[in-house]
Amino acid sequence: MTDGRQDGGQRQYGPLGDTLVIIPTYNEAENIKPVVERVRAGAPDAHVLVADDNSPDGTGKLADELAAADDHVHVLHRKGKEGLGAAYLAGFQWGIEHGYDVLVEMDADGSHQPEELPRLLTALKGADLVLGSRWLPGGRVVNWPKYREVLSRGGSTYSRLLLDVPIRDVTGGFRAFRRQTLEGLGLDEVASQGYCFQVDLARRAVEAGYHVVEVPITFVERERGDSKMSRDIVVEALWRVTAWGVGSRLDKLRGKKSG
Repeated sequence: MTDGRQDGGQRQYGPLGDTLVIIPTYNEAENIKPVVERVRAGAPDAHVLVADDNSPDGTGKLADELAAADDHVHVLHRKGKEGLGAAYLAGFQWGIEHGYDVLVEMDADGSHQPEELPRLLTALKGADLVLGSRWLPGGRVVNWPKYREVLSRGGSTYSRLLLDVPIRDVTGGFRAFRRQTLEGLGLDEVASQGYCFQVDLARRAVEAGYHVVEVPITFVERERGDSKMSRDIVVEALWRVTAWGVGSRLDKLRGKKSG
């Protein structure tokens, strides 16, 4: 576990309260039922919100059937495919409006192991944000081609160094937030999508002084359905991270000169 504590260890945290696991979907008909069932088994007290972007393959209908059979499962139907970031922002808003205290990001394709969710929630008892990390000792990836690992490790290292954030896996998407943390991140100003969205929230949390903790996870490459990774997602992440890093350094230089 790595600890990005910036409060000197003095802050006291209250109980976690009610948890909502947000699962964005687009054409995940083959995966949604087993993933939701695994979440419900791994964290029986947690609720699940499937945020479906009007999937042509009927994922939304399957999610409705799960919700009809289980009062811990909910569905947010969105008009169309707008990207991962927009789906999570909508899910966060829904969760906050419905009074949840902890909001969790989790992929629909089985790459995040629902059985590891209790580990994140346990760590959140003493943190503002917990990140599931593939690149900590004890973390690993399964069935990934080498180029994907190189791309992910390189992206996290580039982001960590350029943005000066003490996080090993900046692009990972298995995360648990306290509601108050999300409310303090300026979500109305977030416009990034894809993996860049994850970098954006992580840097905002660090810059705001929140206590960020990483715990090791096992990431398993999807077995069914198509990956949403694309060249556009990689390009967006590269230019946004570069712009944030350069902008931050310029601001510091200006501050030194004016001081």
